[in-house]
Amino acid sequence: MPLYTRANAGEVLPDPCSPLCWTVVWEPGVIMGWRDSQLSAGTMDDHELHPTRPEVVGHFGGYLFINGSAARLFGARGPGLSPEMVDAMYFGAHPDVPPYVAEPWHESPGNTAKLADWMGRVMMAEDLPHLRDDRDDANAARASRPDLAECDEATLVKRMTSFTALLRRMFEHHLDMTAGTSIGPGALGAITAALGDPMMLLTLITSIGDVDSAAPSRAMWELSRLSADSAEYRAKFAAFIDEFGSRGPNEWDIRSDTWETKPELVTVLVNAMRGADDAESPMLRNERNVVLREAAEARVREMLAAQPELVAQFDMALRSAHLYLAGRERAKTNIIKVLHEVRMAAFALAARTGYSSSQVCMLLADELDAFVAQPEEFRARLAQRERQYMELFELEPPFIVNGVVPPLSDWARKGQSQATIVTAGEVLEGMPGAPGTYTGKARIILDPADPFALEPGEVLIAPFTDPAWTPLFVPAGAVVVNVGAVVSHAIIVSRELGMPCVVSVTDATDRIPDGAIVTVDGATGTVTVVSLP
Repeated sequence: MPLYTRANAGEVLPDPCSPLCWTVVWEPGVIMGWRDSQLSAGTMDDHELHPTRPEVVGHFGGYLFINGSAARLFGARGPGLSPEMVDAMYFGAHPDVPPYVAEPWHESPGNTAKLADWMGRVMMAEDLPHLRDDRDDANAARASRPDLAECDEATLVKRMTSFTALLRRMFEHHLDMTAGTSIGPGALGAITAALGDPMMLLTLITSIGDVDSAAPSRAMWELSRLSADSAEYRAKFAAFIDEFGSRGPNEWDIRSDTWETKPELVTVLVNAMRGADDAESPMLRNERNVVLREAAEARVREMLAAQPELVAQFDMALRSAHLYLAGRERAKTNIIKVLHEVRMAAFALAARTGYSSSQVCMLLADELDAFVAQPEEFRARLAQRERQYMELFELEPPFIVNGVVPPLSDWARKGQSQATIVTAGEVLEGMPGAPGTYTGKARIILDPADPFALEPGEVLIAPFTDPAWTPLFVPAGAVVVNVGAVVSHAIIVSRELGMPCVVSVTDATDRIPDGAIVTVDGATGTVTVVSLP
């Protein structure tokens, strides 16, 4: 399985992953849960994956890569699927993706039968109670947090490493949700295409409600309507941090600050929303899109009225699509809340030992006990690792690694793009994300911590998005992202916040000049350059 890709990986770990996070959270918890999901769905058998370092992901130059070969195997073995369908679903339209080459071992009737059963369960599901159980366990993990400032070093390490089994189980559920998001929308796509209106699919899965990752943006909007000097604002701000404090930029790495460890990140985002008119409320946008979605549902049922069996199939696919799209975001929220408890213990360990939180995150899991015994012995070592680690941020990881990882000396440096600037009238092709058309001024944002560059009504052009970017969607008129595919975070949240979105617009942040006027068509997946600044 030689093909690895940064597609979708940038939404999870956009930056190099710190050594402590990789060895405490990712290797024993997340990656093993990923392995479990391949077995429970039936994509692979136990002997096809390494028992402790499964090939579901790669970690090259400090950056996370997803195994594209494993994803294609899901397409090769899944009934009614194909590797090419999986490429379109997960990797977008990036030009560097090599064509799929079949090998005899890819065909497996046994795995196809298992996947058929799994797909049937996805289509038939009416509820996802295990995600509620995970949510309860995530809340219990937060509630169990002691006064970390009073804990000794050994207790902090024990807490840090106590969540492995929970993270593993939760990530198995998250990958099950992620894979499941392809089934219902796939069936809806076939139905709408047969009816002669394939673009209606996006409307049918827009504003579905109960999407956890859209909730912080709505809460920030409410805060932005209050005076920052009021007691109500202070009380609601504290409640916001209590509920959403685990979220933030690069939240899958425990080295990163979150809204709890650095609340000013929230203040900046709330203040950026203050200039938006009340009519741009994400709740009002959502309500408008709910009306459009329900009208589309009624239209399909009317067109299929003479075929009751197809109506039943449509209703089943619609329920599954809504359930799994929301479930994917809920599963992610559960994991992040638990991962945050690892972070808080690590930050407390840094404070007790006189290190910065960044330096503590340069440790490896098997060094923790020795560090607790003799923390000063690690000072020069961790300082050197941190210098090497920070150098990785200057590198631009290749989008595709196929068989051989290029030496780091061959990797491009960030800020050295060779992409050509667009011309007036040029149409950039991407992937449809969230329906709607919008024309406005393009604003290139490379860091979600700098939201004041974005004025209300401008088109947000971003390299990728994770939940830290989501609040920027609220004042924006539309969203365009360099990478991404149908299950991208940007798409799911844009649909809930009611704005057009196009993803997989290769090099958009380099090709579109800041201040250009562009038209974003979320249904066709195009960005038209109306005029240049």
